[in-house]
Amino acid sequence: MERLKQMFRRSGDPNRQKGALGYVLAWLIGVPIPILIIVALLHSCA
Repeated sequence: MERLKQMFRRSGDPNRQKGALGYVLAWLIGVPIPILIIVALLHSCA
């Protein structure tokens, strides 16, 4: 039963979800997608 609970638990860190929302908002205000990808890659390397 515990295994089933683990499978259906919501995965993901709330802070990570907030970061993704920031990228979506930046895209909505007109930042080009290639720029967002570069920023995301640079952020993950640091």
